[in-house]
Amino acid sequence: MKNILTLVAVTLLGGFIQHANAEQEAQCPDFLNAEFKLLHSSKSLNLCSLYSEKPMLIVNTASHCGFTKQFKPLDTLYKKYKDQGFHVIGFASNDFNQEAKSEEEAADICYKNYGVTFTMFAPSKVKGEDANSVFAYLAKQSGKAPDWNFNKYLVSADGQAIKHFNKEEQPLGGSIEKHIADAL
Repeated sequence: MKNILTLVAVTLLGGFIQHANAEQEAQCPDFLNAEFKLLHSSKSLNLCSLYSEKPMLIVNTASHCGFTKQFKPLDTLYKKYKDQGFHVIGFASNDFNQEAKSEEEAADICYKNYGVTFTMFAPSKVKGEDANSVFAYLAKQSGKAPDWNFNKYLVSADGQAIKHFNKEEQPLGGSIEKHIADAL
């Protein structure tokens, strides 16, 4: 009898989880329903799995750029607001010829040198006709494609409003953080 009750409980829980995942995907904005390979990993992740009906900051990065030092404050920002459902998502890119030659080196710079804990994706195109689907959408909605590394796009909780911040805009203590705090 105990085994039957356990089986029923597991089956019900599994059904609940599938329903919750399906409901989350249904509410996820279309442009986030895309899967990308994680940095220096064989695993991929659909952005809808990160979507929690809270704002998120999406950034194009490069590991050998003068703005690479922004990894640290971006991670601090993520840690400060993640318990409220906020995410920072980094897309490595070599569009400006400043990404590491290998994903292993890029991962070392992100994770070991700067202690990045937010989600980082493997290098992909973020500008022009070959831009990945997320950055193509962000550029179209904001009217601003990345003109260099570390452009930041704040996506509203409903995924409809996109606010662009340029490479010089610091993640902490300024306009970006104020917009995030106001949106949460």
